[in-house]
Amino acid sequence: MRTWRYLTAPLIVHNTQQILDRFGARGWELVQVVPGPEGGLVAYFKQEVIDDDATSE
Repeated sequence: MRTWRYLTAPLIVHNTQQILDRFGARGWELVQVVPGPEGGLVAYFKQEVIDDDATSE
């Protein structure tokens, strides 16, 4: 069974592409960008866990 880990990160509008490129280079896939609770934007990422020790249900 595939398992995933998730990450949220604030996006700085004037630096958005660099932030997204950096996470993408580390294997994180952008899932969605939404307005943050205090303004600004928040990016949601996922990354597949490729570890044999990953917990399965």
